[in-house]
Formats: sequence, structure tokens, C-alpha cells
Amino acid sequence: MEQLLHLYKKYKEIIHYLIFGGLTTVVSLVVYYGCVFTFLDPESALQLQAANILSWIAAVTFAYLTNRKYVFESRRRCSFKEAAAFYGSRATTLLLDMACMFIMVTVLGWNDKAAKLIVQVIVMVGNYVLSKFFVFRKETSADTAEK
Repeated sequence: MEQLLHLYKKYKEIIHYLIFGGLTTVVSLVVYYGCVFTFLDPESALQLQAANILSWIAAVTFAYLTNRKYVFESRRRCSFKEAAAFYGSRATTLLLDMACMFIMVTVLGWNDKAAKLIVQVIVMVGNYVLSKFFVFRKETSADTAEK
């Protein structure tokens, strides 16, 4: 049990990221599938991307709140700059998401539901890297000296 606790403490950030990343993916998929099963047609490239954007907005908002508090444990005041950096980094992976969905579904003719699952894995890895090294990076003494 002690060894498990040690491993948890050592990999806490990654474990929490996987948990909340998984929940973020659920939010994204629920909104996406909700859109395409009710009022948007994934056969239309424009409506496919509209569903993608709606699912992105819901997921990123959920991710920002949970990543800030539970994953990266940001001690900074919740600032516009931090939120803007988070949404900006997620906009980058949204473009990746949209490009992958366009290629897989519109160009290659893959099933949009299966493609969305594959794309979510790619996006999740990209989001972790951007969040860890650009948005929620730990302040160094050089950062504090510049202020």
C-alpha cells in the first residue's frame, strides 16, 4: 500500500490529467454526439465542424477549471492572461482536431464517430504538453525576478 501511495505521489499530475482528460473527453463526446444525433448533420462538412466547435467550447471550459485546480494546482490568481493562454493553446489543438476530422471523415470517408475517438487521443497528448510547458508552468526564480 505504501508503494502505491509513493507511485501516486510521484505520478499525481499525470494520473489527475488522465482522469480529468478522460472526463473532458466525455464532455466533448457527449456534446458532439448530442449535436449530431439531434440537430446537426455530420454528412455536411459545415455542420460537422459546428458540432466539433460546440463540443470544443464545452470541453475546454470544463478542462480549464479542472486542470487549473486539480491537475496543475495553479497557485496564481485566476487571471485573464492564464485563461487566454489556456484557450489559445486549446485553439491550436482545435485546429489540429478539425484538420484530422476533415481528412478522416470528409476526405477519406471514415465513420465520424470512430474518427472522433481517434482524434481525441491525439488532442489529449497535445493539450497536456501545451498546458504543462506553456500555460501552467511552474514559476522559476527568473520569472519572479522579472516582475
